[in-house]
Amino acid sequence: MGMDPKQDVLRLPAEKLYARELEALKEVDKEERPAGWQLSPKAVLTFIVGGQAGDTAITPKYIGHKRLVEMAIATLLTDRALLLIGEPGTAKSWLSENLTAAIHGDSSKVIQGTAGTSEEHVRYSWNYALLLAQGPSEQALIRSPIFRAMESGGIARFEEISRCASEVQDALISILSEKTIAIPELNREVAAERGFSIIATANTRDRGVNEMSAALKRRFNIIVLPAPSSLETEIDIVRRRVSEISASYRLRASQPDEETVRKVVTIFRELRSGVTLDGKEKVKAPTGVISTAEAISLLTGSMALAGSFGDGRITDEDVAAGLQGAIVKDEEKDRVAWKEYLENVMKKRGASWRSLYGACSEING
Repeated sequence: MGMDPKQDVLRLPAEKLYARELEALKEVDKEERPAGWQLSPKAVLTFIVGGQAGDTAITPKYIGHKRLVEMAIATLLTDRALLLIGEPGTAKSWLSENLTAAIHGDSSKVIQGTAGTSEEHVRYSWNYALLLAQGPSEQALIRSPIFRAMESGGIARFEEISRCASEVQDALISILSEKTIAIPELNREVAAERGFSIIATANTRDRGVNEMSAALKRRFNIIVLPAPSSLETEIDIVRRRVSEISASYRLRASQPDEETVRKVVTIFRELRSGVTLDGKEKVKAPTGVISTAEAISLLTGSMALAGSFGDGRITDEDVAAGLQGAIVKDEEKDRVAWKEYLENVMKKRGASWRSLYGACSEING
């Protein structure tokens, strides 16, 4: 018997990871579905923020302002594209993937924006062996993810759009304006099917080498995703995502306890804001991004350490190793900032923090 291919995939796309929830929502969804959508806007909202579909519990994919999610879904009902902006770790890509999975059932049409992304990645390119052998033809045409989304009336995702050069951004302007891609070599134009849209993401902390032009911004509805508003919200997000990620990696360790998650999130929030949670003491912020995503990575890394080299329970030494890697990105500046935080804040927090303080101090030297 062949193994289930799902068993060997490191990371399932959202539409497969939550296939049971999407099916349950389709069954109970009696609202009108827009052209090209597999769910109604209300059912998409339930999929993202959580709820119930018959007997099936729908897990929240995005914990934050419900109104922002409603605005994002409403944007995709119009001819406007959607741009999600925020600091690293504000779940831009995660929200983009899950919106696409819920609306179109296929989140795989992705362009990853980099300094090396070219206009061909946005429009189309050619299989040059076929091009040389038989000239321009449909068989030789290599369609970009945006091209394929236009043909199928689906949604294309464009990650880190501000990292792309200005000519790549310009190519996107014409697609968003005209909703067509011209192929002069084949003397034809491809017009977007109803349901086509683009969800792009951009980072406010690391803007890349190219600021987005005003002309491109005008073609998007822009939604700014804030960092988690409260300590409890961030703890909830971290706990849920660590549980999901560690299950997919099959880490042989128990989940971090409530106190461990609370300590890590407290440290991250204080270093991010430059002040302790009670507002009494200022702290020096490190040079790197101390995001929610980093906290999730730190704890899954701690689980891997505990499962492989410990007894399966996360220790303060495991967490300290992760904190050192997450916070000390610039050897000189960050080591000093972290040392000051350890001595001025963590050391004074009493018995419950003593073990973690000792482990962190030992590693930081």
